Amino acid sequence: MNFTDAEWTAILLSLEVASLAALASLPFAIAAAWALARRDFPGKSLLNAAVHLPLVLPPVVTGWLLLVAFGREGFAGRALLACCGFTFAFRWTGAALAAAIMGFPLVVRSVRLSIAAVDPRLEQAAATLGASGWRIFFTVTLPLALPGIVAGFVLGFAKAIGEFGATITFVANIPGQTQTLATRIYTATQDPAGAAETWRLTAVAVAIAFVALLLSEALETRAARRSQAA
Repeated sequence: MNFTDAEWTAILLSLEVASLAALASLPFAIAAAWALARRDFPGKSLLNAAVHLPLVLPPVVTGWLLLVAFGREGFAGRALLACCGFTFAFRWTGAALAAAIMGFPLVVRSVRLSIAAVDPRLEQAAATLGASGWRIFFTVTLPLALPGIVAGFVLGFAKAIGEFGATITFVANIPGQTQTLATRIYTATQDPAGAAETWRLTAVAVAIAFVALLLSEALETRAARRSQAA
């Protein structure tokens, strides 16, 4: 396939956005997943609902809420601009933020299942040997849950590659700046002469998603086998 410069720009920007989105959301996803898998506390159901809210909200609503909060006139946007001279709105970093939020529930789900599969007796044994809670988490729980964490990262990355509604609402569709693979495909579909470009970019999107899903499934299967063996 011969891609134009504009197409390459959209593909590379999507990879950059998806990588940042998956990496930035991972620590928060691990923390939320651990709390949901290992702790009982007031408001746990509310936290679970909040984590999964982006899955059921229309993406355009999520994008609009991000614009209200992080736009130049939003409460968070004004604070960021005043203290750091930084804004998310209509920038590629805003696309990463939108993609991270939309993919967050998938990452949490994968990590939560992996943490829940870790035998609590191993953590209890470490505690009886005098290990602190943080040390148990980093030396026992986290390594055993690693396949699920990596699988969650891959799912978050794949979701970010395909994110459209929240992205176009929050950061628009600016070629070379915020135009990702998904929004570039949308642009091509609006052009009567854009059929060939649509097919090329669709093939790229399908290939990335397919490989990501296969990798995620393989990692989750490995984690399940490890849990059974233990």
